[in-house]
Amino acid sequence: MGFFDNFLKKENTSVIGVDIGSSSLKVVQLRKEKGQAVLETYGELALGPYSGFAAGQATNLPAEQIAETLKDLLREAKVTTKNCGVSIPFARSLLTLVNLPYRKDPVEQKTVINLEARKYIPVPITEVQLDWFVVPKAEPAQFSENASAESAPTNETIEVLLVAVHNDELSLLQKVVAGAGLTASFYEIEIFSTIRAVVNEQVKPVMILDVGAASTKTYVIEHGVVALSHSISVGSQDITRAISVSGGVSIARAEALKKEEGISSSGVLGSSELVFSRIFSEARRVLMQYETAHKKSITSIILTGGGGVTKELSTYAKNIFSIDVHVADPFSKTEAPAFMRPVLEEIGPEFAVAVGLALRKLEEF
Repeated sequence: MGFFDNFLKKENTSVIGVDIGSSSLKVVQLRKEKGQAVLETYGELALGPYSGFAAGQATNLPAEQIAETLKDLLREAKVTTKNCGVSIPFARSLLTLVNLPYRKDPVEQKTVINLEARKYIPVPITEVQLDWFVVPKAEPAQFSENASAESAPTNETIEVLLVAVHNDELSLLQKVVAGAGLTASFYEIEIFSTIRAVVNEQVKPVMILDVGAASTKTYVIEHGVVALSHSISVGSQDITRAISVSGGVSIARAEALKKEEGISSSGVLGSSELVFSRIFSEARRVLMQYETAHKKSITSIILTGGGGVTKELSTYAKNIFSIDVHVADPFSKTEAPAFMRPVLEEIGPEFAVAVGLALRKLEEF
């Protein structure tokens, strides 16, 4: 009986973050122990081979196939719980900043926001799930991800981040979760998970550069809230393809070279620098646009996503941006054996979303 008691205890106190990306699935299992998030297991499975592509390439699989792949990953990673939080891709959501009339009454404010949101959502409001966050302008300590209109500054307008997700996308994710035998208590747009996992600076503006497979997302985060978001239609699969073409090697070999050798100004990998320079040039334009409009400086850049694991990338990026650039280390917010740290630091950028989801799920206990 004691064994089953212990097993059930572990089952009930462990949680997983499930990151359903375009090129891979990632899971991170954590448990809470003495107020700390303890890493129990993690795993990643490329989706490319399940659709006739190489690892690292973006896919568009149906829910049933993603669910089967997720079951394979849960088994391989030896996941022991069904309690999870799940990511919503940034590309399948809409984030927009708007200035709206301020109302002191929270109920009235919610009504105003719901009515005004119709002007900014390009589809019928009945087809989306809508959420919103007040962007702080006063003391940052007053604000959180779930800030209410009551905590807004008492002027005539407030800046509001509108967040909309299409019902079809939520339906697909719910089918995946059910098909994999999991129980999800929330679905969260990936940027909010990433912020939780990698942003430590709570006041000054920082930029997150998330190099995904199909695209690169740039976010400016201030007071823990998304102050700006922008998508760049170039991602890590374009870097892999460039290496493959210029070196005459397979996509699989190019993907390995990208992670093992990193950026080089000569030879096969010089082509990766050309693609990264396109990404960084666009990100730099977004950065300068924000600084000019808001008359404040972005203090640092955090590299995350699959492309963030490219060797020597932060060194190259520092020369482009001339400010502090560092690679995301989401596992630093978890307890893990010391001998695992070098590996966790290396793979960290790829697991930022999954770690952030698991950290939020732990807060439910």
